[in-house]
Amino acid sequence: MFYPNTVVKLMKKVIINSDDFGYSRGINWGIMDAHTQGILTSATLMTNMPGFTHAVELAKQAPELGVGIHMVLTCGRPLLNTHKTLVDEHGNFKKQAWFKTEPFDEEEVYQEWDAQIQKAIDAGITPTHLDSHHHAHTFQNNPEIIERLGRKYNLPIRINYQASPDMRGVEHFIWDFDECGARPESEDKAYLDALLQGILDHETTEIMCHPGYLDCTIYHGSSWLENRIHILEFIIHSDFSKTLKNHPDIELVTYKEL
Repeated sequence: MFYPNTVVKLMKKVIINSDDFGYSRGINWGIMDAHTQGILTSATLMTNMPGFTHAVELAKQAPELGVGIHMVLTCGRPLLNTHKTLVDEHGNFKKQAWFKTEPFDEEEVYQEWDAQIQKAIDAGITPTHLDSHHHAHTFQNNPEIIERLGRKYNLPIRINYQASPDMRGVEHFIWDFDECGARPESEDKAYLDALLQGILDHETTEIMCHPGYLDCTIYHGSSWLENRIHILEFIIHSDFSKTLKNHPDIELVTYKEL
């Protein structure tokens, strides 16, 4: 029965997403601990990196973890061996600074990213959404490419640029959460209070982060190191994480629930 004076409270939906799933075994284990012991709800998968198969195995054991695709253009080697403009003389992807300023074949990017998505699907992953390593989907004309792929696969995308109106995603994106955990939580009170208020001011929010344990692959391959273990501890143990988990107006979700 419908009661006309009944007030329905709409929960604020928050996605806590880890990038770099599949980078290495250490990163994968950190993401799983952040999910099973903390508030992490989602991760995006790098299908061209050494930890891919391990990440798929772990994801299949964690059905509540949303798994999207972390499309890669600036790290490791591509899946396709036909590229002329994306790789250096050794067959590795060129560096991100190059892609921000130099011309490249956009169709090569589309084909590579499509192959990366398809590899995850072929491995038994049903992607929840799309984003990219180093935010490569925001470089030059790459927004058009991620939007083509979002439409092709009917998937939401990370909207951290001026997206087309038909694109699905969150309305509020938090990019600097990784700074937490490196110092006492009390020193970040102003930032965390503002972050919480921003969540309560929007219907949907994604908090991006990069938790993980350091192994040789990540230590030699990435410039983002100690912050990974700090944010992992923060996601699991901080008072702020407990606040998000227990807040009466907040629901922790994946992109599937948007």
